[in-house]
Amino acid sequence: MSAASTADARARGGSPRAARGRPGPRDPRDARTPLDAMFRPSSIAVVGASAREGKAGHAMVQALRRFPGTLHLVNPRGGEVLGRTALPSLREASDVDLAVLVVPPDAVPGALEDARDAGVRAAVVCAGGFAESGPDGARLQERVVRVAREAGIRLLGPNTSGFMNPVDRTTANFMPAVADLAPGTVSVVAQSGGVNLALAFLLARAGVGLRLGVGLGNAVDVDFPELLDHLARDEATTAVGLHVEGVADGPALVAALRRTTARKPVVAFKVGRSDVAEFAQSHTGALTGSYAVTRAALQQAGAVVVDSLEEMVAALVALRTVRLPAGDRAGVGLLTGQAGPGLVVADALGARGIALPRLTDATQRRIAELLPPLTFQANPVDTGRPSPTFGDVLGAVVADPRVDVVGVYALDEPGALDPVAALGPAAGRVLFASGGPADALAERRAALGDVGVPVLAGPGDLATGLAAVVADARVRSVADAPPVAATRTVGRTLDEHDAKTLLESYGVRTPQRRVAADRAQAHAALAELGRDGAAVVVKVLDAAVLHKSDVGGVHVGVRDGAGLDRAIDAIDAIDAVAPATEASGAATRPARRYLLEELAAPGTELIVGAVRDAAFGPVVLLGPGGVAAELGGEPVLRLAPLSVARSEEMVRALPPAVLAGFRGAPPVDVPALAAVLRAVGQVVCEHADITELDLNPVRITADGPVVLDAVVVAAPRGDTCPT
Repeated sequence: MSAASTADARARGGSPRAARGRPGPRDPRDARTPLDAMFRPSSIAVVGASAREGKAGHAMVQALRRFPGTLHLVNPRGGEVLGRTALPSLREASDVDLAVLVVPPDAVPGALEDARDAGVRAAVVCAGGFAESGPDGARLQERVVRVAREAGIRLLGPNTSGFMNPVDRTTANFMPAVADLAPGTVSVVAQSGGVNLALAFLLARAGVGLRLGVGLGNAVDVDFPELLDHLARDEATTAVGLHVEGVADGPALVAALRRTTARKPVVAFKVGRSDVAEFAQSHTGALTGSYAVTRAALQQAGAVVVDSLEEMVAALVALRTVRLPAGDRAGVGLLTGQAGPGLVVADALGARGIALPRLTDATQRRIAELLPPLTFQANPVDTGRPSPTFGDVLGAVVADPRVDVVGVYALDEPGALDPVAALGPAAGRVLFASGGPADALAERRAALGDVGVPVLAGPGDLATGLAAVVADARVRSVADAPPVAATRTVGRTLDEHDAKTLLESYGVRTPQRRVAADRAQAHAALAELGRDGAAVVVKVLDAAVLHKSDVGGVHVGVRDGAGLDRAIDAIDAIDAVAPATEASGAATRPARRYLLEELAAPGTELIVGAVRDAAFGPVVLLGPGGVAAELGGEPVLRLAPLSVARSEEMVRALPPAVLAGFRGAPPVDVPALAAVLRAVGQVVCEHADITELDLNPVRITADGPVVLDAVVVAAPRGDTCPT
């Protein structure tokens, strides 16, 4: 075992079974872990074990060569496999916790029936060819699920490479090399068995051992939520990596993530930024949902969301030992023994929106006593080169009241720095990165791991690790609202007037308006709204016309009767009207109507909306609209319902130029706009048939936000949407 692995073992408090080298009496805490029979079995049966190299059953037996418990090998021809006697049937085995099925897909139901008769408690189904392969495979998968459920057997897979538990030397995986993985404290849950393996070896390369790595495959039984709860309870796991392709039950995943992140950090990577939905479907049989919505949901549930597997590893290296209390502003200090790499780290942090706070005057005076005068000392702090005062400088930076976590970069120069002596006193609040010969860095990593200081590979990984520590504190700082039951329906897609009336009942401000069924009523409305020559807006009022401006259905600045008649003539010429309805057996069309509104005061325009995501349910959107869209940036997405804190966090995520008042417009009233977001979320949560709600634009005026247009789209009558 490497020194780094020893540090991981020390961090987890040791494994009683690993220490003894064989299965022993169950730890009483295991009774709280329903998946113990799968991931910490006392006995395993490999069904499909093979003596022939190149066969999956041969590789699986090799991967389990270090398993300390009872290992049964099952092959219908009997004989020997790798020096062990093979049983012709699983029914001949007894007291088997876990059956690893390395058989063709058609043989899986029969193998599960044998497992049932042998009293097996859990099974790993490795074969592909199930739901991910088409309708016939889906039917076979349904049969597998039925047999396992009736037998009370917990199931991992199908279509999985298995799992690795190096702590207990239980490595049921197709790749024999996993038997040599070092034990540690980081666990991984990956939708793909291949990604599970990739992360395991990336973590090993980073000097981090693995506690548990699970490939879900098609996840017909054991899935994200239960595994997250399992790892939340597992005291040997200090941090969790999550790889997500598609999500079937978003609310369950979010709830499990919230329970887990309340106890330990989770780093998540969602694949699907580009159009890979078809490949993901064929790969895992999962329905890949919206990439942006899934990332937003993971983050809102408390996970640190990263953009690559490499970033995930750097984040896990940092977070397994350094975790700050929840807070929306975590101050980062940066100490570097070489200016150039320090600049790289500072620049990378700035690109992530993380500014380095200027150290207090008192801290700078203390540092000035320790360093030459030409070095930069405000943050970052550049020592010029590591010297005997390096540890004291770090102590001063760590003690600064504006600093919560410190990143340190120093090249491995023999005799210039003793990292353990310098960094050890700051363990729990410091990350270290270095450069130098691989052997020397491995020694540094091991020694620093023993005192609880994570070591990253270079400036880029140091920036990623620091950003992850900050993000982890930030995503846990906002409490969400409790779920809301959908108790009502709107019954139909609403026209603009009805949509605004609905929003007004939730406290949302809209312009004064009048509905006109004919030209005469329109003129009367103009006389009322256009007193003293005030301009009005004239619109087509038709639920079937969702984009009124595109078809000439909006006329702004109408002040007199002649202008109103021209607007009405243009609206009457629009081809699109509401669909015909059946009334008294005859197809009829509703008469064209007009909406007249007061002209709103000028201001920045934003887009507010909501959709009902197939996986996660109601989602609220906020983004710049109109000319403010020039500022770019992705829309802000959050799951509804929204708490006060969550809605205000959404508003503050807008570009700073928008918040301050774009091009002379009034600044955004954060509480007032947040109230609009909460209302939109509440509307969609409470009405089971609303699929989309679009407020475009919402204008930010000196008197607060006002909704200028509104669309409420409902599912067909009688249908409801997933909540």
